[in-house]
Amino acid sequence: MLITATFSVGDMHCPACEKKIEQALKRLQGITVVKASYSQNTVTIEFDPAICSETQIHNTIHECGYTVNGQTNAKNKLKNYVGIACVFGAIFILSQFTGNFDMSSQLTGQVTYLVIFVIGLMTSLHCVGMCGGLMMSQAVSAAPHSRHSPCLRSFRYNAGRIISYTLIGGIVGALGSVLAVSIGFMAGAAIIAGLFMIVMGLNLTGVTLFRRFLTLPRLFNLPVKPANSPFIVGLVNGLMPCGPLQTMQLYALSTGSILQGATAMLVFSLGTLPLMLSFGTITTMLSKDSTKAILRFSGVLVIVLGLIMTNRGLAIAGINPSFLNNYAVKNTGNKAMPVKAELRNGQQTIKIAATNQGYVPNVVYVQKNLPLKMIVTGDQINSCNNELIIPSLHIKKKLTAGDNIIEMTPQGEDLNFSCWMGMLRGLIKVVDDLNSIDISQQNVVVPPGKSCCSTNGKSQCCGNRERRPSIYGDDIRQIPTDRLLKKAVAGDNRQTVHIAGIGYELEPLIIVISKEIPAQVLINFAQFDTPQGKWEIVAFDRKKVIQTFSGTKGVYELELPPQPPGTLGIYHQGNIVGVVEVVENAADADPAKILAKLLQ
Repeated sequence: MLITATFSVGDMHCPACEKKIEQALKRLQGITVVKASYSQNTVTIEFDPAICSETQIHNTIHECGYTVNGQTNAKNKLKNYVGIACVFGAIFILSQFTGNFDMSSQLTGQVTYLVIFVIGLMTSLHCVGMCGGLMMSQAVSAAPHSRHSPCLRSFRYNAGRIISYTLIGGIVGALGSVLAVSIGFMAGAAIIAGLFMIVMGLNLTGVTLFRRFLTLPRLFNLPVKPANSPFIVGLVNGLMPCGPLQTMQLYALSTGSILQGATAMLVFSLGTLPLMLSFGTITTMLSKDSTKAILRFSGVLVIVLGLIMTNRGLAIAGINPSFLNNYAVKNTGNKAMPVKAELRNGQQTIKIAATNQGYVPNVVYVQKNLPLKMIVTGDQINSCNNELIIPSLHIKKKLTAGDNIIEMTPQGEDLNFSCWMGMLRGLIKVVDDLNSIDISQQNVVVPPGKSCCSTNGKSQCCGNRERRPSIYGDDIRQIPTDRLLKKAVAGDNRQTVHIAGIGYELEPLIIVISKEIPAQVLINFAQFDTPQGKWEIVAFDRKKVIQTFSGTKGVYELELPPQPPGTLGIYHQGNIVGVVEVVENAADADPAKILAKLLQ
């Protein structure tokens, strides 16, 4: 006599689990019909209890790696979770090393395949740090077959990834300069990829409430062997919006050759292989009881990554969703650094610097219906900030070292701008009368975006100091001139000027020296937070580093060679902290004019 029974099954994380359970149960004698439902977490079976018992059914499902009617295996739970925490801790640590490497500067001039391979090695830290959850979700498996070849699933995932990278490299290489990727396409790709990641993450974490509605498209649910699913996900991985990956794709595009583009992406992917393959293999060697928890934990990481990607896509589209930004603004205090455009002869000009921390200043006030000249100075160009976009005006500007000019005529609406990844953001405030705006009274907040070399608001390559009140207060215009500017004193065959480091700033901010005379700058670092690290003197107009040095506690004697007229920036760890203004004669220089020029 046949009976029909429905069992609750836990730990199904994708539609492929249905096929796995059905195939296993159909091998049992006495079972005539099996129907597993991933969306409802059930399996309905028609069977003959005289031939096949419920215990046999339970055991078979459990051997596939799933639980039945709430059964769990808690053996070595603490040990498993400690191991999992170590793995995810390693992912977090690796993600901290993703911002310092400037791919763009390495992909200029004559680029050899050895250089591309080394770039792959360097950016594999980024791959593990940013896509570790996705990789782990495919490397581990709750099925017994993974025990026979712990490296196989990781190998299949990476094989799919390499093939995808190579094919995409060939395609974009063939298109060459014909391909023009629009802002809308970039935003749409990021949003779709982000939603894809969120759906996958929800499935991995075991969330069942929305499974009937939030399932992956049928394209990704095709009946494939579970062992081959990592290969499919690896293929899709090549479409993910990732800074280093898309920088390499742009390089492949620039080759204008299907063969060269494919080869470049192949060599790059092989460079990422050692770390990716090793990390994936290590995760497969964890115990069977750990794999279910790993899938849930990795699902959380995948969801977070999906939210980040979606938010970046919205930023690229010029949309700043409050539900994603309000909490971050409240907790990070990402206050703006506003300035006003300079009005002259019916035209307005604004100057912005592209640095590892973002675009500085990140809020500018302009007047509507007046031609605007936006000068973006490439101080520190990297693979993230090397393209600035203004979505509402459909403007995309590739940035290089030095001055980059963007011209427009703003109308009535404010203009959001960001890097091409949507990570570094800023705002152009459009007002009716620029002269009526008092910058000191403005309270503008820029939607937060992680900087290219920072983590949780603390810069890794640019120092870890926390934001503290400036020694100059909130309104620099109230500070006496002698605190802001100091002239060098002429002596025998050289000129001398004294400045002090206080906290994270220099006093004065500006020193004035005469042209074509050696200058001795005595910097007292006794009260400076961290004088160590890289200091640079950079000539703005010549785009040239004049001198580098490392400070120490006490007085540092900086010897500047003779300089032509111009402006030099004093940088510490990539941040500008002072200015050297070179003039005809320091003694005759007008401090008011210099302050008006530099503090506009």
